[in-house]
Amino acid sequence: MPADIFDEHSWRYEAMVDWPKRLANEAPFYRKLFADAGVRTVLDAACGTGHHAEMFHSWGLSVEAADISKGMIERCRARLGTSDRLRWVVRSFDQPAEPTGTFDAVLCVGNSLSLASDMDTVHRAVRAMLDSARSGGVCVIHVLNVWSLPDGPMLWQKTLSVRHEGRDHLVIKGIHRSGACVRIEVLDLTIDPPSVQRWSESTPLLPITADDLVASAKAAGASLVETYGDYRQTPYDRATSPDLIAVCRK
Repeated sequence: MPADIFDEHSWRYEAMVDWPKRLANEAPFYRKLFADAGVRTVLDAACGTGHHAEMFHSWGLSVEAADISKGMIERCRARLGTSDRLRWVVRSFDQPAEPTGTFDAVLCVGNSLSLASDMDTVHRAVRAMLDSARSGGVCVIHVLNVWSLPDGPMLWQKTLSVRHEGRDHLVIKGIHRSGACVRIEVLDLTIDPPSVQRWSESTPLLPITADDLVASAKAAGASLVETYGDYRQTPYDRATSPDLIAVCRK
Protein backbone atom coordinates (compact mmCIF):
# COMPACT_ATOMS: atom_id res chain seq x y z
CA MET A 1 0.00 0.00 0.00
CA PRO A 2 1.38 3.48 -0.83
CA ALA A 3 2.59 5.39 2.22
CA ASP A 4 0.58 8.47 1.25
CA ILE A 5 -2.66 6.56 1.99
CA PHE A 6 -1.63 6.49 5.65
CA ASP A 7 -0.37 10.08 5.49
CA GLU A 8 -3.78 11.37 4.46
CA HIS A 9 -6.07 9.01 6.33
CA SER A 10 -4.22 8.13 9.54
CA TRP A 11 -7.07 9.47 11.67
CA ARG A 12 -9.44 6.84 10.23
CA TYR A 13 -7.07 4.00 11.15
CA GLU A 14 -6.65 5.51 14.61
CA ALA A 15 -10.41 5.68 15.12
CA MET A 16 -10.97 2.06 14.10
CA VAL A 17 -8.88 0.63 16.96
CA ASP A 18 -9.98 0.54 20.60
CA TRP A 19 -6.46 1.12 21.87
CA PRO A 20 -7.08 0.81 25.64
CA LYS A 21 -8.80 -2.55 25.11
CA ARG A 22 -6.20 -3.79 22.64
CA LEU A 23 -3.17 -2.87 24.75
CA ALA A 24 -4.75 -4.31 27.91
CA ASN A 25 -5.08 -7.61 26.03
CA GLU A 26 -1.51 -7.56 24.67
CA ALA A 27 0.48 -6.07 27.56
CA PRO A 28 0.78 -9.27 29.67
CA PHE A 29 2.23 -11.12 26.66
CA TYR A 30 4.91 -8.47 26.12
CA ARG A 31 5.64 -8.07 29.84
CA LYS A 32 6.43 -11.77 30.19
CA LEU A 33 8.32 -12.07 26.91
CA PHE A 34 10.45 -8.99 27.60
CA ALA A 35 11.19 -10.07 31.16
CA ASP A 36 12.23 -13.56 30.06
CA ALA A 37 14.46 -12.17 27.29
CA GLY A 38 15.97 -9.35 29.35
CA VAL A 39 14.65 -6.70 26.96
CA ARG A 40 15.76 -3.11 27.46
CA THR A 41 15.70 -1.83 23.87
CA VAL A 42 12.83 -2.26 21.40
CA LEU A 43 12.39 -1.58 17.69
CA ASP A 44 8.81 -1.27 16.43
CA ALA A 45 9.35 -1.73 12.69
CA ALA A 46 5.85 -0.58 11.65
CA CYS A 47 4.69 1.67 14.46
CA GLY A 48 1.63 3.30 12.88
CA THR A 49 0.28 5.90 15.29
CA GLY A 50 2.71 4.86 18.00
CA HIS A 51 0.65 3.26 20.76
CA HIS A 52 2.89 0.21 21.27
CA ALA A 53 5.96 2.45 21.34
CA GLU A 54 4.24 4.68 23.87
CA MET A 55 3.42 1.68 26.09
CA PHE A 56 6.94 0.26 25.97
CA HIS A 57 8.45 3.68 26.66
CA SER A 58 6.16 4.03 29.70
CA TRP A 59 7.69 0.77 31.02
CA GLY A 60 11.12 2.42 31.07
CA LEU A 61 12.38 0.80 27.85
CA SER A 62 14.32 2.56 25.11
CA VAL A 63 12.27 2.52 21.91
CA GLU A 64 12.92 3.24 18.25
CA ALA A 65 9.67 3.38 16.27
CA ALA A 66 9.73 3.34 12.48
CA ASP A 67 7.07 3.59 9.80
CA ILE A 68 7.07 4.05 6.03
CA SER A 69 4.47 6.82 6.39
CA LYS A 70 5.93 10.26 7.05
CA GLY A 71 2.46 11.40 8.12
CA MET A 72 2.23 8.68 10.76
CA ILE A 73 5.66 9.56 12.15
CA GLU A 74 4.80 13.27 12.24
CA ARG A 75 1.62 12.42 14.13
CA CYS A 76 3.62 10.37 16.65
CA ARG A 77 6.19 13.11 17.19
CA ALA A 78 3.46 15.71 17.69
CA ARG A 79 1.55 13.55 20.17
CA LEU A 80 4.40 11.98 22.13
CA GLY A 81 7.54 14.04 21.49
CA THR A 82 11.05 12.60 21.38
CA SER A 83 13.70 11.87 24.00
CA ASP A 84 16.88 9.87 24.49
CA ARG A 85 14.62 6.82 25.06
CA LEU A 86 12.03 7.48 22.33
CA ARG A 87 13.02 7.96 18.70
CA TRP A 88 10.86 8.18 15.56
CA VAL A 89 12.18 7.20 12.11
CA VAL A 90 10.69 7.18 8.61
CA ARG A 91 11.72 3.75 7.28
CA SER A 92 10.08 0.75 5.61
CA PHE A 93 9.82 -2.51 7.55
CA ASP A 94 11.98 -4.27 4.93
CA GLN A 95 14.98 -2.08 5.78
CA PRO A 96 17.05 -2.95 8.88
CA ALA A 97 17.89 -0.42 11.54
CA GLU A 98 21.43 0.95 11.59
CA PRO A 99 23.65 -0.16 13.11
CA THR A 100 22.33 -3.71 12.81
CA GLY A 101 22.23 -6.23 15.65
CA THR A 102 21.49 -3.73 18.40
CA PHE A 103 17.92 -4.29 19.65
CA ASP A 104 16.82 -6.75 22.33
CA ALA A 105 13.37 -7.03 20.75
CA VAL A 106 11.97 -6.20 17.32
CA LEU A 107 8.30 -6.30 16.46
CA CYS A 108 6.03 -5.88 13.46
CA VAL A 109 2.42 -6.20 14.62
CA GLY A 110 -1.12 -5.09 13.90
CA ASN A 111 -1.26 -6.91 10.56
CA SER A 112 1.33 -4.55 9.03
CA LEU A 113 3.27 -7.34 7.34
CA SER A 114 0.15 -8.42 5.43
CA LEU A 115 0.28 -5.08 3.59
CA ALA A 116 3.46 -6.21 1.83
CA SER A 117 3.07 -6.33 -1.94
CA ASP A 118 4.40 -9.89 -2.31
CA MET A 119 6.19 -12.69 -0.48
CA ASP A 120 9.62 -11.47 -1.55
CA THR A 121 8.93 -8.30 0.45
CA VAL A 122 7.82 -10.42 3.40
CA HIS A 123 11.09 -12.38 3.27
CA ARG A 124 13.11 -9.13 3.13
CA ALA A 125 11.12 -7.68 6.01
CA VAL A 126 11.61 -10.71 8.26
CA ARG A 127 15.33 -10.70 7.46
CA ALA A 128 15.55 -6.97 8.19
CA MET A 129 13.85 -7.48 11.56
CA LEU A 130 16.17 -10.30 12.58
CA ASP A 131 19.18 -8.36 11.31
CA SER A 132 18.11 -5.50 13.59
CA ALA A 133 18.01 -7.77 16.66
CA ARG A 134 21.02 -8.66 18.75
CA SER A 135 22.24 -12.22 19.16
CA GLY A 136 19.86 -13.80 21.66
CA GLY A 137 17.18 -11.20 20.96
CA VAL A 138 13.54 -11.81 20.03
CA CYS A 139 11.35 -10.81 17.12
CA VAL A 140 7.54 -10.74 17.27
CA ILE A 141 5.45 -10.78 14.11
CA HIS A 142 1.66 -10.57 14.25
CA VAL A 143 -0.82 -10.80 11.39
CA LEU A 144 -4.51 -11.57 11.16
CA ASN A 145 -5.10 -15.27 10.62
CA VAL A 146 -7.10 -14.82 7.41
CA TRP A 147 -7.58 -18.59 7.08
CA SER A 148 -10.08 -18.54 9.95
CA LEU A 149 -12.36 -16.13 8.04
CA PRO A 150 -15.41 -17.46 6.21
CA ASP A 151 -14.69 -18.13 2.54
CA GLY A 152 -17.09 -16.05 0.44
CA PRO A 153 -19.26 -13.68 2.49
CA MET A 154 -18.19 -10.21 3.58
CA LEU A 155 -17.54 -10.05 7.32
CA TRP A 156 -18.55 -6.62 8.59
CA GLN A 157 -16.40 -5.86 11.63
CA LYS A 158 -17.03 -2.28 12.74
CA THR A 159 -19.47 0.58 12.37
CA LEU A 160 -18.24 3.74 14.08
CA SER A 161 -19.52 7.27 14.54
CA VAL A 162 -16.51 9.60 14.45
CA ARG A 163 -16.23 13.38 14.67
CA HIS A 164 -13.22 14.76 12.80
CA GLU A 165 -12.38 18.41 12.18
CA GLY A 166 -15.89 19.49 13.08
CA ARG A 167 -17.68 17.03 10.81
CA ASP A 168 -19.54 13.81 11.60
CA HIS A 169 -18.42 10.59 9.92
CA LEU A 170 -19.88 7.10 9.79
CA VAL A 171 -16.96 4.70 9.25
CA ILE A 172 -17.70 1.09 8.29
CA LYS A 173 -15.03 -1.62 8.04
CA GLY A 174 -15.31 -5.12 6.64
CA ILE A 175 -13.07 -7.93 5.45
CA HIS A 176 -13.67 -10.34 2.58
CA ARG A 177 -11.90 -13.60 1.77
CA SER A 178 -12.39 -15.55 -1.43
CA GLY A 179 -9.96 -18.43 -1.33
CA ALA A 180 -6.51 -16.87 -1.02
CA CYS A 181 -7.73 -13.40 -2.07
CA VAL A 182 -8.34 -11.16 0.95
CA ARG A 183 -9.35 -7.50 1.05
CA ILE A 184 -10.10 -4.95 3.77
CA GLU A 185 -12.97 -2.64 2.83
CA VAL A 186 -13.44 0.75 4.50
CA LEU A 187 -16.35 3.09 3.79
CA ASP A 188 -16.55 6.60 5.24
CA LEU A 189 -19.77 8.59 4.94
CA THR A 190 -19.31 12.25 5.88
CA ILE A 191 -22.62 13.55 7.19
CA ASP A 192 -22.80 17.20 6.10
CA PRO A 193 -26.50 18.05 5.75
CA PRO A 194 -28.12 18.25 3.34
CA SER A 195 -25.47 16.15 1.54
CA VAL A 196 -23.54 12.97 2.32
CA GLN A 197 -19.99 12.59 0.99
CA ARG A 198 -18.59 9.13 0.35
CA TRP A 199 -14.99 7.91 0.63
CA SER A 200 -14.00 4.27 0.28
CA GLU A 201 -10.86 2.17 0.14
CA SER A 202 -10.27 -1.46 -0.76
CA THR A 203 -6.93 -2.82 0.44
CA PRO A 204 -5.53 -6.25 -0.47
CA LEU A 205 -3.97 -8.34 2.28
CA LEU A 206 -1.27 -10.88 1.58
CA PRO A 207 -2.51 -14.27 2.90
CA ILE A 208 0.54 -15.16 5.00
CA THR A 209 0.69 -18.65 6.50
CA ALA A 210 2.44 -19.97 9.60
CA ASP A 211 4.74 -21.97 7.35
CA ASP A 212 5.65 -18.75 5.50
CA LEU A 213 6.70 -17.02 8.71
CA VAL A 214 8.60 -20.00 10.11
CA ALA A 215 10.49 -20.57 6.86
CA SER A 216 11.32 -16.88 6.43
CA ALA A 217 12.56 -16.53 10.00
CA LYS A 218 14.72 -19.64 9.90
CA ALA A 219 16.20 -18.60 6.54
CA ALA A 220 17.04 -15.24 8.13
CA GLY A 221 18.88 -16.85 11.05
CA ALA A 222 16.26 -17.52 13.72
CA SER A 223 17.29 -20.39 15.98
CA LEU A 224 13.73 -21.04 17.21
CA VAL A 225 10.29 -19.96 15.97
CA GLU A 226 7.12 -20.47 18.03
CA THR A 227 3.63 -19.75 16.68
CA TYR A 228 0.54 -18.79 18.67
CA GLY A 229 -3.09 -18.13 17.84
CA ASP A 230 -3.58 -15.17 20.19
CA TYR A 231 -1.81 -13.08 22.82
CA ARG A 232 -2.67 -15.62 25.53
CA GLN A 233 -0.21 -17.91 23.69
CA THR A 234 -2.86 -20.43 22.72
CA PRO A 235 -1.37 -22.90 20.21
CA TYR A 236 -1.95 -21.72 16.66
CA ASP A 237 -4.72 -23.45 14.72
CA ARG A 238 -5.17 -22.45 11.07
CA ALA A 239 -8.93 -23.05 11.06
CA THR A 240 -9.91 -21.30 14.31
CA SER A 241 -7.20 -18.97 15.64
CA PRO A 242 -8.03 -15.25 15.26
CA ASP A 243 -4.35 -14.29 15.05
CA LEU A 244 -1.06 -15.65 13.80
CA ILE A 245 1.81 -14.63 16.09
CA ALA A 246 5.36 -15.77 15.50
CA VAL A 247 7.98 -15.35 18.24
CA CYS A 248 11.42 -15.74 16.69
CA ARG A 249 14.55 -16.11 18.78
CA LYS A 250 17.85 -15.16 17.19
